[in-house]
Amino acid sequence: MARREEGLIAPRVSAPDLPRELGDGPAPARGEESFQLRWTTLRATTDAAHSSISECEVLDAALERLDLTGATLVDVDISGLRATAVVGRDARLRRVRISGGRIGTLDLAAADVDEVELRGIRIDYLSLAAARVQDLLISGCTIGTLDIPRARLVRVAFHDSKSDEVDTRGLQAEHVDLRGLDALSYLDLAALRGTTLSPSQVETLAPAFASALGIRVEM
Repeated sequence: MARREEGLIAPRVSAPDLPRELGDGPAPARGEESFQLRWTTLRATTDAAHSSISECEVLDAALERLDLTGATLVDVDISGLRATAVVGRDARLRRVRISGGRIGTLDLAAADVDEVELRGIRIDYLSLAAARVQDLLISGCTIGTLDIPRARLVRVAFHDSKSDEVDTRGLQAEHVDLRGLDALSYLDLAALRGTTLSPSQVETLAPAFASALGIRVEM
């Protein structure tokens, strides 16, 4: 067992690099740049698609929809967010931490994700479909559906997290630690190649593994 774990590399994540003082300024907006700002309120529908947001903080904001399609976020700390939908398709996230709060849909399909932490969030639907993910830590999160088909995941770990369903079709995984994810089902067990599971997880999934391999189990 120890020899197997020697080859597993944990995510390399660090906290967003923020200055001691952050200023007030206009809300993030489509195609605009935001630098060293703090927001505690945002418009119910905030369109920040294709924007550039760096060294900023979002604190205890509540809104319906935050559109970050194609946006670039570097050194951003988001805490206590309550949102119906956060859409970050084709976005680029580097050293971003999202903690606390509740998000209905967090859509990061086809995004570039690097050094990102999700901590203590309840997410009804999390999509990383076709995303390119490197160094992601998900800790203390409850996720309804985790959608990762055709994603490439490198150095990803889950700690004390839960999910009802994980869509793994076409997943490419390297150094992906699923031992801290209590998942009720995986849509494609064959796609778990390159991941690490605990003995108890393998035991729980044994019937599904047997079915996927065409094995009939009888007493």
